[in-house]
Amino acid sequence: MKIKLFLCFFWSLWISAQDGFVLENADKTVIKFKLINNLIFIPMNVNGVELTFMLDSGIAETLLFSLENKEVDFKNIEKITFKGLGETVSVEALKSIKNNIRIGANFSDTSHTVFIVLDEDFNISQDIGVPVNGIIGYYFFKNHPIEINYLKKTITVYKDSSKFPKRVKRYSEFPMSVEMNKPYMFADVEMKHDKQSSKLLLDLGNTDSVWLFPILIQDFVYNRPNIDDFLGRGFSGDIFGKRSRINSLSIGNFKLNKPIASMPDEFSIQHLKLVKDRKGSIGSEIFRRFSVIFDYSGKKIYFKANQHLDDPFLIDGSGLEIKQDGLVWEKEQVQVQTAKKNSAGNEINVLDNSNNFQYKFSLKPVFIVSGTRKDSPAQKAGILKNDELVNIDNKTTKELTLSKIHAILKTTTSRKVKLEIKRNGLPMKVDFILEDPIPYIEE
Repeated sequence: MKIKLFLCFFWSLWISAQDGFVLENADKTVIKFKLINNLIFIPMNVNGVELTFMLDSGIAETLLFSLENKEVDFKNIEKITFKGLGETVSVEALKSIKNNIRIGANFSDTSHTVFIVLDEDFNISQDIGVPVNGIIGYYFFKNHPIEINYLKKTITVYKDSSKFPKRVKRYSEFPMSVEMNKPYMFADVEMKHDKQSSKLLLDLGNTDSVWLFPILIQDFVYNRPNIDDFLGRGFSGDIFGKRSRINSLSIGNFKLNKPIASMPDEFSIQHLKLVKDRKGSIGSEIFRRFSVIFDYSGKKIYFKANQHLDDPFLIDGSGLEIKQDGLVWEKEQVQVQTAKKNSAGNEINVLDNSNNFQYKFSLKPVFIVSGTRKDSPAQKAGILKNDELVNIDNKTTKELTLSKIHAILKTTTSRKVKLEIKRNGLPMKVDFILEDPIPYIEE
């Protein structure tokens, strides 16, 4: 999965004075969310229009970059420029103040600032596989404790910490700092044998396990094997670096073995404004293994392990970069059913044996190869950018989601995968072996 870090390093020169969300007339409220590739998507009503936003603790501001043919009335607009992470320096946007945002029945902000990204190419919907209108960060978390239950796919907003249920005693509590409107904690990073207590950004918008900044870590040595890889897309361009496995990441007594670490190169972070002593990030591949409570006001974070704590850390074994390239109308043949009565006089539906058929049309996704990792199985098999994926292991891709495709291609062992593709409209069949390119090697 290579959406990894869309905006999680976003920083702004225009930190606004808005007050954030308020819980109205209740001790708590529950918000349902969708979980796609470990990322959290919540419904948000913006100035009376229903939209979908990604929840990302790794950004300061609320960003909107797509309306998917919807119309929202934004007022009090000014043009600005901000900086991000990537190969260029600045991105143009519009700043709109005093917007009315509502999430669920009781959680709202009547004077919310939204940054509207003007770059039409920056739309993460094609990387997620569902329409996404924007990203919300700090102001969602600012005023109230937020509990995220990955198993139930619910967010519970509490009025304050005194309203926590008794079961919070089963959580492990850790200190957390909030700096430049983003949360940080210390965790133990063990590359091979020696643990180092490291200050890490708590980043719900990063689909990886761990990010480390080699240039900021004294005497850093890359674990072997490692691969050069595309790590994600930031506001200002593509982000490149290396991936390898580390021995462990420990959060208190929770030890996560052999997680995959992504390490952006120094060019990708040269324009990044870092807080003091930061060494990297903890991403959502870690968070999904817990229920988590963020308490910005109390400067604490709570973890409770769920059933996924000991899941293996998988990596795409194909080397394919895939995006959803819109939807197409697909004609499907449906045999006609007719209504008849049985011996009891009850009406039943039966298939018409006269070979009469009707056709229905439905929207189906189209998946395109956006690139391949150097020396990967997919590249060696000859798959090229802009090839269309038609079938994977006898499963038609039009019946899959982008998330399900990535799940098929993830592995820690070697196994064969069969693909059908179209190149310039011509069908082709390709077979190759999925391989973990970065198995952990004891030394």
